[in-house]
Amino acid sequence: MKKIILFGLIGMLFAATSCKKEMRSDTTGWAYNSQEWGGFEKVPDYKGQITGPNLAFIEGGTFNMGQTEEDVMFDYRNIARRVTVSSFYMDESEITNIAYLEYLYWLGKVHGTLPQVRLNALPDTLVWLEELAYNEPFVETYFRHPAYVEYPVVGVNWLQCQEYCKWRSDRVNEMILIEQGKLAPDPEGQQGENNFTTGSYLYGLYEGTPGNRPMRDYTTGDERTVKFEDGVLLPNYRLPMEVEWEFAALALVGNQSYARDERITDRRLYPWDGTTVRYPQHGAYQGMIVANFKRGRGDYMGMAGALNDNAHITSPVRAYVPNDYGLYCMAGNVSEWVQDVYRPMTSTSLRDVETHDLNPFRGNVFMQMDKNEDGVPTELDSLGRLKYKMMDDKDIANRRNFQTANVINHLDGDKESEAIYEYGKTTLISDKARVYKGGSWADRAYWLSPGARRFLDEDKASSTIGFRCAMTRVGSPKGNRFKGGNQIKTKKRRSVRKYK
Repeated sequence: MKKIILFGLIGMLFAATSCKKEMRSDTTGWAYNSQEWGGFEKVPDYKGQITGPNLAFIEGGTFNMGQTEEDVMFDYRNIARRVTVSSFYMDESEITNIAYLEYLYWLGKVHGTLPQVRLNALPDTLVWLEELAYNEPFVETYFRHPAYVEYPVVGVNWLQCQEYCKWRSDRVNEMILIEQGKLAPDPEGQQGENNFTTGSYLYGLYEGTPGNRPMRDYTTGDERTVKFEDGVLLPNYRLPMEVEWEFAALALVGNQSYARDERITDRRLYPWDGTTVRYPQHGAYQGMIVANFKRGRGDYMGMAGALNDNAHITSPVRAYVPNDYGLYCMAGNVSEWVQDVYRPMTSTSLRDVETHDLNPFRGNVFMQMDKNEDGVPTELDSLGRLKYKMMDDKDIANRRNFQTANVINHLDGDKESEAIYEYGKTTLISDKARVYKGGSWADRAYWLSPGARRFLDEDKASSTIGFRCAMTRVGSPKGNRFKGGNQIKTKKRRSVRKYK
């Protein structure tokens, strides 16, 4: 009996090996992944994009982007229009002080000979200072004291957020390679330019130490490093686009009918149901404040003995009930940077430009890799990253929606705008103006609506603005719930996390 089982297992193993070796092209009949048949490689049984640390999958779709609250400011800078958002990933919570302190620690350790790198990344703790308020303790304690480690980092400008996203992308991809045995950990050996970045690794400019399970080159039979085509590495972390942030905040997936007839039962004013700022569902949390905001003049947290949001400034990033995508604090706590360049008439122009109703975005800057005459990437910069340069005018002549102000004026369709706005000269709006979304701990309920939008220069910071990261989804928009054309049934998601 044991012999039969043993021979059976051997037969199954042989069959599996044979099937793997004889995986063939549907169009030519030639075998994939075979040195004998030319060595063309096909990734076997690709499982789909994995979910990176702290990310939640946001299934995209169509929705009405724009103002949902009454436009009390009469700005008309976010007129509603119908758009579609591709599926993507977004952080469940805002980036915390402890997460940013980890980033600073790494910069100081790896780039110790370039102290300015770490200094440039430091948050501006002086954002807490007010002329007629005693906020000096926050200057000293908010960022580094252990009492605030799970609170959102503030005092970071848009440019610093960009650098954090790049660093986080590299660290996550490095850990993926280490966990899969493609790369050996080397935290002590990485110094200066000799540190892992996704780009330098893929182009062979960072060698590192190979792991115990390297990839195989089917052309030569030799061991090799991971390539982009292997599907092992994740796309870069980045700031979310404005349309992504607004779509994820509304979380209208929670208000779709069970019949899957593309019908939303209720429009949302906030990231939750109803028109109030209290928990709308029956149960233990009914009536509780669901966001950290300023309820009224001089009322940041309610009365002693009955604190309404239990936070005089910011609060821990997971302190309130998440929305139907599982995202915390998409209203209140801190406002959040997004990727877009700010223009007041963006919503108006997009209504008349057909190509901009899928993933609308303003702020593209077209770059290309800096290569030498042989087509090889030039030397890495001081941070160990590949160098990029602006594309020539002839390369972008036929492209739209890039950042130059006079082109944006033209795309707005407002011929008078150039006479009204000299961007950066007669107005505060310039190419440096970036959108931030969501209300903060110091804002009234009006700004909690996901459709509200404001702007601040990319090199400025505030005690009310933080950020969270997003990531592009590659492949099926259904995520890992879509297999072989059949949709796996999922229950309607409801918020069940404990209110704190």
